[in-house]
Amino acid sequence: MRILYLLFAVLLLLFQAAPGSADPLFADTAECRSQGNFCRAGTCPPTFAASGSCHGGLLKCCSK
Repeated sequence: MRILYLLFAVLLLLFQAAPGSADPLFADTAECRSQGNFCRAGTCPPTFAASGSCHGGLLKCCSK
């Protein structure tokens, strides 16, 4: 039974998130968010304008 605790601890250490592992998959999404904008499916809210694309062109980058 003690081996299960050790195995759980080892698995927990193996599956920790490493620094830098959360890199965005899409460069256009990272660029949109770095400018303070947000991504949205469909049209942007009335006070925002579409300024580009996100997620490889699937979403719109909305900016003020």
